[in-house]
Amino acid sequence: MSAVLGVDIGTQSLKVVIYDFEAGQTVAVASAALDIQQAGEGVAEQLAAWWIAALASALQQIPSQLRRRVQALGVSGQQHGFVPLDNKGQVLAPVKLWCDTSTAAHCTSIMDALGGVEACIKAAGNPILPGYTASKVRWFREERPELYARLAHILLPHDYLNYYLTGEIAMEAGDASGTAFFDVRNRQWSSELLAAIDPDRDLRDCLPSVRADNGAIGQLLPSVAENLGLPAGVPVAIGGGDNMMGAIGTANVSVGAVTVSLGTSGTVYAYSDTPAIDPRGEIAAFCSSTGGWLPLLCTMNCTVSTELMRKLVGAELDAFEAQIHAASPGASGVLTLPFFTGERTPNLPQAKGVVLGLDRNNTQPANLLRSAAEGATFALRHGFDRMQNLGVTAQRIVLTGGGAKSRTWRQIVADVFNTPVAVLKNDEGAAFGAALQSLAVLQGGSADLAGLTAEHVQLDESAACYPDPLIVDTYAQVYRDYQDALAALTPFYGAKSSPQKRTVTR
Repeated sequence: MSAVLGVDIGTQSLKVVIYDFEAGQTVAVASAALDIQQAGEGVAEQLAAWWIAALASALQQIPSQLRRRVQALGVSGQQHGFVPLDNKGQVLAPVKLWCDTSTAAHCTSIMDALGGVEACIKAAGNPILPGYTASKVRWFREERPELYARLAHILLPHDYLNYYLTGEIAMEAGDASGTAFFDVRNRQWSSELLAAIDPDRDLRDCLPSVRADNGAIGQLLPSVAENLGLPAGVPVAIGGGDNMMGAIGTANVSVGAVTVSLGTSGTVYAYSDTPAIDPRGEIAAFCSSTGGWLPLLCTMNCTVSTELMRKLVGAELDAFEAQIHAASPGASGVLTLPFFTGERTPNLPQAKGVVLGLDRNNTQPANLLRSAAEGATFALRHGFDRMQNLGVTAQRIVLTGGGAKSRTWRQIVADVFNTPVAVLKNDEGAAFGAALQSLAVLQGGSADLAGLTAEHVQLDESAACYPDPLIVDTYAQVYRDYQDALAALTPFYGAKSSPQKRTVTR
């Protein structure tokens, strides 16, 4: 057996996948849970040491004979997290994650220093949104000055795991573009954005070189290999952000491909062979990890919404599918704006979840559950529409993530997007993409990724869903209602009238 290993640092767990590339089969999957520190309003942090412990724990669940067969490995990681290292490679502070919205005010201060949102988009292709790395660095400078003075390296989560595995420090263009201080047009650090974060220090001295290829970052260190039960010296691919590796794992490497992920967060992204810069800043203008670009919309509340609603109504996980199937499209008038953890797109970090349209007849568990799934889907549909306005084409949606296991939710996506939906036989997401990238490294580093994914990414035709014209029309109206509700509630949760500042007169 010839195998490659993919690792994905998620928000709630770290996942490993061993793929037998000769047989075209995933032979082992394991995971280890990760905690999140949420000690204050909007705070979401993890310790980098937890990722190392979780990697060892996950691999220990896999038989040693399989681990010894690994010939190469790749790492995917949640984007935007800020891992600060000193000059000895020690982590200086807990890692602020993508879902940390506590630095929202620092986004505004950076953009103001540069000249506003339009100036940011002109300089680097993206505005600075809550969750992006830029505001975390500014926060670190202002709130932890004694540690900031010792800052020698700025890394992202997957970069840090690469450093642990190989001793090498580098970034790749896809993950780097999620910092908001990377010029996505030219694939280089933006000196203008970095000066806006800290005008007194050249932060380029803290940033590694950026790789645009799919080669190896280095080899697995002997001491680490011994701890993990893996062969020493095997190549470690450069890896990438979870969305970039998810694109490889869903064969989203050529024009016309669109991936929608129904995970903790929701994402919709597509391949583009030119920079897809959104002048309104709604679509993230990221680079791909395959030499192109990956315009993307991310929402912070996807399965977060359905899980919260499921717990509210006391529905067991195995009953979720039956209940949302039993409810009619449009949930009998129940409409959910699923901003339970604030929201990144639209940019409403102080927003809360809202359920509208309840009456004595439709206030039923099935409607609440279906409305949560529909609301999360509407939020993603907005990104899909915006991408099409920017010239991105879509022939088919490949659906991935935990929500994709629901046949009814898959049909909701097909009907709301009015586009055929496919799912994968091997839906291991970003970890599988990282494994395939390492396979490209094993084959010489110049492998055709389009050909590689065509060979190894298999669709499950029996699980495909196609739009129903009658329901498409129904959802078109419900989606307009969703947009109207969003427009009406945005001033309430916007920066000028956030709940903390709003005065209520009785």
